[in-house]
Amino acid sequence: MKCFSIFIKDKSKKKKRESRTAPELRNQSKSDNSALSQTRTSSRSLPSPRSIPELYKEKEHNLRVFSLQELRDATHGFNKLLKIGEGGFGGVYKGSITPPNGRGDPIVVAIKKLNTQGLQGHKEWLAEVHFLGVVNHPNLVKLLGYCSIDGERGIHRLLVYEYMPNRSLEEHLFKRTPTLPWKTRLEIMLGAAQGLAYLHEGLEVKVIYRDFKSSNVLLDESFKPKLSDFGLAREGPTGDRTHVSTAVVGTYGYAAPEYVKTGHLTIQSDIWTFGVVLYEILTGRRAVERNRPALEQKLLDWVKEFPPDSKKFRLLMDPRLGNSYSFSAAQKVGKLANSCLNKNAKERPTMSEVVESLKQAIQEPGGSSSANKAPPLTPSSRNGGK
Repeated sequence: MKCFSIFIKDKSKKKKRESRTAPELRNQSKSDNSALSQTRTSSRSLPSPRSIPELYKEKEHNLRVFSLQELRDATHGFNKLLKIGEGGFGGVYKGSITPPNGRGDPIVVAIKKLNTQGLQGHKEWLAEVHFLGVVNHPNLVKLLGYCSIDGERGIHRLLVYEYMPNRSLEEHLFKRTPTLPWKTRLEIMLGAAQGLAYLHEGLEVKVIYRDFKSSNVLLDESFKPKLSDFGLAREGPTGDRTHVSTAVVGTYGYAAPEYVKTGHLTIQSDIWTFGVVLYEILTGRRAVERNRPALEQKLLDWVKEFPPDSKKFRLLMDPRLGNSYSFSAAQKVGKLANSCLNKNAKERPTMSEVVESLKQAIQEPGGSSSANKAPPLTPSSRNGGK
């Protein structure tokens, strides 16, 4: 069975089970679009921003439509040995596809396959196609194409991305050795911040990423970061609206408290989660680690014991860094993280401001000179003194 373009209706008069494809789901009701966008302002006197699906129509021709057989061949039948990850909605495989014109060397790609025989996860799949079909930024992963088939043997939803050979920030922070150098950590966070700033400020409509975490920051061959997995992304509020009301989803330990409490989603929710990951790159610890002592399991609770202005702040730093980091830069990053984690969402910095702060931190001298080393611990600092 061939794949169908997302916005081309199937004119076949066959059984509904065979012809009910992603395009028809888009047109049969408002449910999918409501999962991707908020109702635009009704005032006709002011121009309304176009929704993501509307913007997608202009760019859908840039995406390649694959047949299921093409992607089976690309992954040798979705061979387990080629499986490189497992997302919330399906497995990810390394594969190789032919160039669009059929000439030249095969292109290495990552292929995400929804692990479902029903429609569970379809909205997330459709969200990824819509958002990644619209956005264009060096710090966002590039979607190359998709496959969508509804047939007697089940529903198939696949996405084809550019391949990121260095996997994720999560793997290098928590699973791999040697550890990421200090400057590389900051450069990764800077690139991620630039990607978020683009989503918040660089498009016709504001985009709330909603799932920023170290596992969704992928790294190319030069460790350049790119945000991935847009299945939970939402359009931001428009007109006089201050937030988007939605079910609370995401990863425990990262979600902003006001979002968890009320279900009100804003771009400030992304800024909170960015602050969590800033502390992950400082400490080398996950947001939640159940195997640690009770008082250390939740990262944000534990780091409160080591304020950036205190002498004992260095006890918070990832011990694998040794002295190979700038203590003054680390303090700046700690203060930046705290500002992102402000309980008052309105007082958090914008992502553009976060970008500028990280640029300044990167310009700090390295940690090898004595002038930049952390001060030694004294009895007063051990007791909480500053």
